[in-house]
Amino acid sequence: MNLSDSFFNRVEKKTNVKKETILDLAEKLQGDNMKNEDNLRDVIRKLSDLTGKNVSKEQEDKIVNTIISDKVPNNIDKMI
Repeated sequence: MNLSDSFFNRVEKKTNVKKETILDLAEKLQGDNMKNEDNLRDVIRKLSDLTGKNVSKEQEDKIVNTIISDKVPNNIDKMI
């Protein structure tokens, strides 16, 4: 995945989460870890803490299920 700096700049502007933090969390999800529910939940909770956005249990479940079932949109950068 090759994401441009403009993508990271948009994310940082909206969330106050720096590129380096995003890359560190993304590294945690490399390979088979992307299908590991515990790792996904850990990353979601860390992002929630970093951004100050509350993620309900229902939202967390929906995010995890979307990722595990490979239903993440290809153009996710347009959602930011």
